[in-house]
Amino acid sequence: MGKELELKLAFIKKKFSIHGGAERYLQTLIQYLKNAGYEIHVFSNHWTDEEGLIFHKVNILPFGSFLSALTFNINTNSKLKTQNSKLYDCIISLERTTYQDIYRAGEGCHSEWLMIRSGIEPFYKKISFKINPLHIYLLFLEKKLFTNTKRIIANSKMVKEQIIKYYSIPEDRITIIYNGVDLKRFSPENRVKWKDVIRKKFDMAEVERLLLFIGSGFERKGLNTLINAASLIKGEDFKAIVIGKGDADKYKAIAERLGISDKIIFLGIQNEVEKFYAAADLFILPTLYDPFSNATLEAMASGLPVITTKNNGAAELIENGKEGFVIDDFLDSKDLSEKILNSLDNLAIMGKAARQKAEQFPIEKAVREFTYVVKQSSQL
Repeated sequence: MGKELELKLAFIKKKFSIHGGAERYLQTLIQYLKNAGYEIHVFSNHWTDEEGLIFHKVNILPFGSFLSALTFNINTNSKLKTQNSKLYDCIISLERTTYQDIYRAGEGCHSEWLMIRSGIEPFYKKISFKINPLHIYLLFLEKKLFTNTKRIIANSKMVKEQIIKYYSIPEDRITIIYNGVDLKRFSPENRVKWKDVIRKKFDMAEVERLLLFIGSGFERKGLNTLINAASLIKGEDFKAIVIGKGDADKYKAIAERLGISDKIIFLGIQNEVEKFYAAADLFILPTLYDPFSNATLEAMASGLPVITTKNNGAAELIENGKEGFVIDDFLDSKDLSEKILNSLDNLAIMGKAARQKAEQFPIEKAVREFTYVVKQSSQL
């Protein structure tokens, strides 16, 4: 698109990198805004240098999550006020902070997360939620930022409804913009290049099914439910690959206790995840809470049926039995195992439907929608 009048935007992000997998959306967004003639400023504690961006160092006390969150918010506010925030046409925060025009609620609603955890954690943990300074402060931040921020962007209907439920925010102040996906990088065409290569690497027979789990924070992402479900699968020759950051030893022990340690392959963090989507037959994410799982949409774009839970905002894109399945209870391993077997019987049809649905959510569309909100909120 052509150049417009140069406007100044300030982004708030504690750790800023547009080279990691989770930052693809941010990378495309900022490039789009730069091309549209915006001058981009970033307020951050740590960043990866990027040409054409202006960085402002925000100091924090890194001694624990509470002090980190507290000092980042205080110092960001101070720095913006000192610089005179009217220098910026719009201030956009991707963190829980209290001095912005737009807040993108990419982390969802902390009140909902604590409610979910309270349903499964032991008594002493439930008590800690009420006295832990971090939880107290995050709830304080949420209430203040949701109440005072002019425009809130939620990445799913689920998150919008939770914000309204806990904080009584008027519906018209919340805009839903689903995360987008790179339809070229994540494509069924990748199977030609990488399917056989990856499967050969793990000595997989042609008839073996490959289940894929991608997510960091294994407990929140529901890996325990997947391993238990895998132990219930009979009559299918399969392996499951686990990608992401978490306590692998704990879950290896669970798999060994259930007698399926040879079925579960832990690979840690992988940069070229598109190769594993290409090799897989089915993507599974029985998450406890995910505002919108990027991996879910990436899998769909790669032509994989998806099984996830109703606590994943991306589940709003899945019709049961069409693009995959949405399970109600993230602890129900039996239901998950049945859904896995059902999916394995219908891979081609469901995978095609998943790709077709993903094509409705290219990352460029998400960026255009975000840019529109920025323009509407600009201080002009």
